[in-house]
Amino acid sequence: MRFAQPINKVHPSAAINALPYEAAFEVREEDEAQTTAALIETMTKIQQTVFEHSGHAQRSVHAKSHGILRGELRVLEGLPTMLAQGLFASADTYPVLLRLSTLPGDMLDDNVSTPRGLAIKVLHVIGERLPGSEDDVTQDFVLANGPAFSKPNAKSFLNSLKMLAATTDKAPGLKKVLSSVMQGTEKVVEALGGKSTTLISLGGHPETHPLGETYYSGAPMLYGEYMVKLAVVPASNELKALTKAPVELDGKPNGLREAVVDFFSVHGGEWDVCIQLCTNLESMPIEDASKVWPEEESPYQRVARISVSPQVGWSHARSAAVDDGLSFSPWHGLAAHRPLGSVMRVRKATYQVASQFRARHNNRKIEEPLSLDGLPD
Repeated sequence: MRFAQPINKVHPSAAINALPYEAAFEVREEDEAQTTAALIETMTKIQQTVFEHSGHAQRSVHAKSHGILRGELRVLEGLPTMLAQGLFASADTYPVLLRLSTLPGDMLDDNVSTPRGLAIKVLHVIGERLPGSEDDVTQDFVLANGPAFSKPNAKSFLNSLKMLAATTDKAPGLKKVLSSVMQGTEKVVEALGGKSTTLISLGGHPETHPLGETYYSGAPMLYGEYMVKLAVVPASNELKALTKAPVELDGKPNGLREAVVDFFSVHGGEWDVCIQLCTNLESMPIEDASKVWPEEESPYQRVARISVSPQVGWSHARSAAVDDGLSFSPWHGLAAHRPLGSVMRVRKATYQVASQFRARHNNRKIEEPLSLDGLPD
């Protein structure tokens, strides 16, 4: 899905009546602690199942990486105060690591086409930290290629994850057949003007190039004193040309990865980092993560650009370093970018437990990088 209108080249934030954050905007669900515990149990079940079948611990979701890239993030100069918040408070350049992935917790053939993810780790970030990351100098953004989260709240998030857990590491051949059927069904749904997040999440995602996607935070986060959703949008012509571009996956179990490697063996790429300010709690709720915030009320605005040079787009050595040695969490970073809403709140503990599972079962220390100089080819 693309933006409804072009990303602003001139910052119009002075004309936007952004709402400052208030604690009253967040309302905890009555049994949120129980939901968190059930999420941890479900995610651990996914990891345990994959570990028992493969002998290697993976992430409970977004286990399969398709691209691991190093680059730089440049905060734009002259941002107005409303946009100059947190990491983006002043013009600067930071090393950045990008990890492209797909949703499931098991290593599926890419013909099982599921939603795509982009995890970003920004290095050398100084400022007041979120609890649990006080000793680090990195900022994570965890994104997916949809402008809103698939489910509105923590309870429904749990139900969808249970569905994913029930199919983990089971009947991969059948999953490919079902994925083909779901892709066809989703085309019919979209032709009638609809969209089914359930069909897409279970294998009905179109077989398109992951580098042409726009990636979103889905759920909201703090942006200094304000509230935003964040998006990363193809900016260079080479990446824009891949938007909705088909990618050949027939007979290619790692076709998405091959497409990323082929691209970055020749080209570099640039993405714009954009934020959408919350201006109306009725149309832009904090506790309903499934609500797409209307761009006609608050357009996305550029605050930074990510640049990646031609390089090895993925390798077994890079996978060992990043897939096994690093974690990504929306709760890892600056207090100025604290995640908001029940979906985000329950992700904090679940991501921590999932990371600990990988470290313990792989006998591998997971820690934050101080530099990307040692990232292997």
